[in-house]
Amino acid sequence: MTLVVSGEVREAIDARRPVVALESTIIAHGLPRPRNLQVALELEDVVRREGGVPATIAVLDGRPHIGLDKAQLERVANEDGMRKLGHRDLPLAVAAGASGATTVSATALLAALAGIRVFATGGLGGVHREWTVTQDESADLGLLARTRITVVCAGVKSILDVPATLQRLETLGVAVAGYGTDRFPGFYLSDSGHPVDWRLDTPEQVADVMRAQDGLGRPESALIVAQPVPQAEQLDPELHARVLADALRASEVEGISGQAVTPFLLDHLVRHTDGASLSANLAAVRGNVRLAARIAAAWSRG
Repeated sequence: MTLVVSGEVREAIDARRPVVALESTIIAHGLPRPRNLQVALELEDVVRREGGVPATIAVLDGRPHIGLDKAQLERVANEDGMRKLGHRDLPLAVAAGASGATTVSATALLAALAGIRVFATGGLGGVHREWTVTQDESADLGLLARTRITVVCAGVKSILDVPATLQRLETLGVAVAGYGTDRFPGFYLSDSGHPVDWRLDTPEQVADVMRAQDGLGRPESALIVAQPVPQAEQLDPELHARVLADALRASEVEGISGQAVTPFLLDHLVRHTDGASLSANLAAVRGNVRLAARIAAAWSRG
């Protein structure tokens, strides 16, 4: 699989300048048009304002691209039929000459293959509710257990089983640290209600952990840096609890199952919070991208 790395990204990697990988699923599938393109450009600009180089990742016509120009970003944002690609889909998409936006797992894998160490996203996937019945777990977790990359996120999506996800990450040996907090964030919420064992407070501390990972060698697993959305910008916890309970009941009544559950619940939250959940999501992503750029800068100075 040949990666198409943009000239700007390749030059920055070779010069050990800070680079931040960005996923493209939020552009193609997470936001309505034309806001999706505006947000994509805004997030890249956040990285640049911090002195870094953004590397938005997607597969176009069967070729994995690391770093997109404006025309390519517009294509991801506006083209109908843009697939959603996890890491398992990559060989199929390449062989078929397909185009798609990359999820957390696919973005993390392609970024690592390109030599990028820091990746910013909104919330990770995880263990789904009713796991004992459905055995439904995001591919993000297994991929992060074998990929050396630092992922800056706002925890895992609050529609998931958060304690089971934390337990699964522990079992898989994936390091998790709260950034500026002893609590694990809940994506839309500053606090999921669960603690974390480790806390990091500066980009330099994160970079030190990354260097320690390299010094120890194996296993080749990720570092998750979980930064909470600011309390002033989080979704009201009572509103979140009420609407999520309604969404879970609705999904059961309508017989929603498998991969359809997550988008159903997220859409329900957006519609029944009058867009407040989307605002909290975007606030989290902006903060994560900014922090990721600062971590990448601290890492590049090492």
